Formats: sequence, structure tokens, C-alpha cells
Amino acid sequence: MQDAPELFVTNFNPRYTGVSATAAAVLPEQIHRFRAVLVGCALPGCPDPITRKRALALSRTAPKDRPFAIWHVRRNTEMQLALIARDLLRLPIRIVFTSAAQRRHSAFPRWLIGRMDAVIATTDAAAGFVPGCRAIVPHGVDTVRFCPATDRAAAWRATGFPGEYGILTVGRVRPEKGTDLFVKAMIRALPDLPGAVAVVAGIAKPADRAFLAGLKAEVAAAGLADRVIFAGDVPAERMPGLMQGSRLLMALPRYEGYGVTPIEAMACGVPFIASRTGHFAEFAGPEGGPDQAGAVVAPEDWRSAADAALALLTDLPRHAVISTAARNRALRLFSVTREAAAIGAVYEDLWSGRHP
Repeated sequence: MQDAPELFVTNFNPRYTGVSATAAAVLPEQIHRFRAVLVGCALPGCPDPITRKRALALSRTAPKDRPFAIWHVRRNTEMQLALIARDLLRLPIRIVFTSAAQRRHSAFPRWLIGRMDAVIATTDAAAGFVPGCRAIVPHGVDTVRFCPATDRAAAWRATGFPGEYGILTVGRVRPEKGTDLFVKAMIRALPDLPGAVAVVAGIAKPADRAFLAGLKAEVAAAGLADRVIFAGDVPAERMPGLMQGSRLLMALPRYEGYGVTPIEAMACGVPFIASRTGHFAEFAGPEGGPDQAGAVVAPEDWRSAADAALALLTDLPRHAVISTAARNRALRLFSVTREAAAIGAVYEDLWSGRHP
């Protein structure tokens, strides 16, 4: 590398999580703006990562034309290494942390966050739980990678799943993510939606395998084992195609800090139904408005979620209107280009010595 990096983006979790997805979406944009490297574990669509040891070595001197490099971190382990680099090794770096949590952090993360040079919150609600918030920057999605299919039916056939189209939920199989609420909603809705197949895209960790087994038993008892598919982990490179072939995404978590899957669906021209948590109401837009992209229901209200799905999927003209609005709303408000520009402004403020 000719010049030392000015931006180190860390990803220390080998599993592809929601946090990983947000970093993977924005890093390709940042590489066009800054001399940036990925540190730790690989991310789809991003340059090969460097090791933590190499990142520390490259941080020993300030980058060209900058007083210091920036480490952008998103997890406790990443904050810890960055603090060691800055405070123990005395390397010329500053640390930026992104927080999406809409609840009080526990004691150790609060201590770590309090030592960041700048904090970016993804929502107004998240900003209320962190000190030193420099900016509120909603996550965005890659609207080129996530885009509408030219032929939705063909896109669904390409997934290899049965049926004519999908109703999708994405995320770890566990109570917090509301996987059981999605299953109940599908048991209620699918008998009146011939051709639809519900897909749960996500793994169950060992502690949640009994929970998963219970869901499968519930589906079997309803006679829907061939129409509710527990797909396990879906590789990141397959996710755009899976969304493009679906007609609806559901996200019914009991808690969500932010949640990007609805805006990934929106970018694909796929409406969503979600619980009123995370940032989902802001994604959806005003109910009945010209750019409504989805609908939100009360937490735990799987019956209303099922009824909303039935109403939308049996009214094809309305579905087409909301599909178009969803794509347009994602382009206008939730593109990763917009996110990268707002994050870049925080970096420039740090480099220039400006304060909020």
C-alpha cells in the first residue's frame, strides 16, 4: 500500500450478523472516499481484510495529510482493541463507534462507549442511550445490489424453493427476533394464500434449538411443513436474489435496535410488515401516504400481521403500488451512499478539530 490507511473499519465477528451487514454495505462506498482497509474477518463485496496485528503496525504513523487515522468500530471487542491502540500503545488514531441499541447499555459497554472520540447513533432513540453523540445517521443499503427483479417469478424459481413466491423473514431463530410470531402469522395466513411459501432465513444457536424444534412441530401440526421452510443460514451473496423473488418481508421482533432487512426488501421493491420496534415505522412511511412502503403492527400482534399480509397479497394492484413506492423510498432516504456521506462528515470534523 503506497500510503498508510486513513480509515480502519473493524469486523471481529466471523459470523455474518446484522452488524456485519451494515459494515459490508457502507465500506465499498468508503473505499471510494478514503484510503480505507477492513480489519479482522472478511465481508462480502469488500476487499480482503488485514489482520489486527497488521492494523496496529499500519497505525504507528499518522497517514499522509491527516493528523491521525480513524478506527471505526461497532462491537465491544473492537472498541477494546482500538482503546489499547490509542491509550496504551499511544498510536495516532481516533475512534468512532456506531450505536444502534435503543435501550440502556450494560456497565462495561457504557464504559467503553464513554471513551470513544465520536459516537454515531442510527436513530434519535439510540442517541438517547449514548454519550457524545456527534451525528444521527440511519443505516442504508446498497440499492444497486438490492434492486427489483425484472421477473419476480423467475427470481423466485431461481432460489430453488417451492411455490410461486415467498414470504420471507430474516434473522436468528430465537424468541427476541419473534420467529414464533412469524410462524403463527403464517399458520393463519397461508391457507388463504395459494402459491405462497414462507421462508425463515436464519440459524438457531445451540441454546435456541429446542425453540426451533417447537416451531417445526407447530408447523407440522398445522399441516404446513411443506410451506413453511426453515432454510437455515442463507449466504449473504444469495440474499438479494431471495428478496427479489419474494412478495413480502416480515420482521416481527420483540426488540430491535435498528433492523436493515426491511430496507433491503424495500430496495428490491418488496413491501414489508413489521412490529413497531427498531426504526421500522420510519422505513414504512405514513400509513396511506403516497410513498408508504410497508405497515407496522403492535409488538406480539401476529394476528394483525397475518391479516395485513392477506390484505396486501390478495390485492395485486395495491401490492404493485406499494412495491414501487418501497423502491423509491429506499432510494431517496435509505441509500448507503447517503449513509457514507454523513459518516464521512463526522470523520472530517474529527480530522479538522471541529466539535459539535
